[in-house]
Amino acid sequence: MAQTHFGFQHVDEGDKARHVRGVFDSVASRYDVMNDLMSAGLHRLWKRYTITVANVKPGDQVLDIAGGTGDLAMAFAREVGPTGRVFHTDINEAMLREGRTRLLDAGVVLPTLVCDAEHLPFADNSFDRVSVAFGLRNMTHKELALAEMHRTLKPGGKLLVLEFSRVAKPLEKAYDWYSFQVLPKLGKWVAGDEASYRYLAESIRMHPDQETLRQMMKSVGFGHVDVHNLTGGVVALHVGIKC
Repeated sequence: MAQTHFGFQHVDEGDKARHVRGVFDSVASRYDVMNDLMSAGLHRLWKRYTITVANVKPGDQVLDIAGGTGDLAMAFAREVGPTGRVFHTDINEAMLREGRTRLLDAGVVLPTLVCDAEHLPFADNSFDRVSVAFGLRNMTHKELALAEMHRTLKPGGKLLVLEFSRVAKPLEKAYDWYSFQVLPKLGKWVAGDEASYRYLAESIRMHPDQETLRQMMKSVGFGHVDVHNLTGGVVALHVGIKC
């Protein structure tokens, strides 16, 4: 069987999803708290920027992939209004349950389903917007997932990929120190899971950089791809247009 990376480890392609599932099963209940701590709350600004760039309209159809605890899905639901629809999806059932509970507690009822981004259960040309935030790097076959996102978008629709990326050179040493010395300890103290947050740091290093991901999106059919570097490249928002 072909091999792929799981952080800095090499595993069989067929086993990666199981390993990733184990990470998110472990951290699901403390995921939002850890996001706030490890990003000093910046993840909220990154997601708000994504919503602004998405520019959804009332009545739009939106697919949120790897939607986890529902931050983007909830924000999109407010924008599309009662005439639109947002699908909240994730491959990990534990994360999806956390998100669904959070959405219902806020009075937001959305279609919520477990699905694999590499095999989306939606018809061609179904959505005005597709989003994936901090999920693409965990997928085994990224090109296949991107092709599926392209397939399900309507012509003229946008794909928004918010993901950790390559930081600017002057920040590299400090960022590496934080990622490998501070972040795993924070995971141990707050979530009781050092290994999962060490995987997070490793998975970021194995993810394609800004230009490589832009070319990957173009290779699956996106006619135009913009890259927005946020916080010195700690995170990048890639916006692809289906022509």
